[in-house]
Amino acid sequence: MILLALLTLAVTPPSTPALGTAEARCRPHEQGPALIVDVDGLKDRVGVLRAELYPAKDGDFLADDNVLIGQGKVFRRAVVTVPAAGIVSLCLRVPAPGAYALSVVHARDGGHGFSLLHDGIGFASNPRLGHSKPHADQATVVVHDGLTTTHVVMNYRSGLFSFAPIKR
Repeated sequence: MILLALLTLAVTPPSTPALGTAEARCRPHEQGPALIVDVDGLKDRVGVLRAELYPAKDGDFLADDNVLIGQGKVFRRAVVTVPAAGIVSLCLRVPAPGAYALSVVHARDGGHGFSLLHDGIGFASNPRLGHSKPHADQATVVVHDGLTTTHVVMNYRSGLFSFAPIKR
């Protein structure tokens, strides 16, 4: 058991905000497979948006990025500065067509973490959020050959422990 733990540590890359970004980078005129994430319902136009793609499996969804990469599992991340106006989209290149779980974080302070008090969160399929994160199957998008587009509505704290879209 100790040997297995040591082997796992040996292949786990150090955690950094750059993990998965090179693999996710979309290039002009690239055919795909790739996922275009259109984001709606932003609270404001500050900070950054961070889209993260995971295996569509509960144990892997929202798992530590360096552990997923160390285990040879899919993890992709795209980060963009929130534009002052206009449509907000992110592009994530995926390794192959298939089902993936997707989260989008609006880090309003521009940082890498997530603040329950200030930041927004959204998921593929736009599940209703309550007091806990959705299961992977509730946040899954199927990516096809070529470009696949999905729409994510952001959620912000709306009560003591719950999240919901902004009411306009």
